[in-house]
Amino acid sequence: MKIAIATDGEMVAPHFGRCDAYTLVEVSDGRVKERNTIENAGHEPGFLPVYLANLGVSCIVAGGMGPKAQSLFAERGIQTLTGVTGRVDDVLDDYLTGALKPGDSLCEHPHGQHNCGH
Repeated sequence: MKIAIATDGEMVAPHFGRCDAYTLVEVSDGRVKERNTIENAGHEPGFLPVYLANLGVSCIVAGGMGPKAQSLFAERGIQTLTGVTGRVDDVLDDYLTGALKPGDSLCEHPHGQHNCGH
């Protein structure tokens, strides 16, 4: 399984599409097998679900994501976990131990517009 964590520096990004990078983590048997960071390739509607699916991602972790993006990921069988905050390393540890507690999306701007400062 490969997860993509929306990343700003060492922290989980509050807005999935506007993050600086994605921390890609290959997980097998509850352990990290491979980890790397890639730059965000762009925030064009519909692009990131295809791009990340082609990289083999099956789960997204982010602070926030709009409902349309969540729907586009779901169409590709990619799970989205939003409402997540904290250091990427801590969030990854919580994910691996089953302690990660996603919640409501932190992305509160009107979707179709991006005025939330990210």
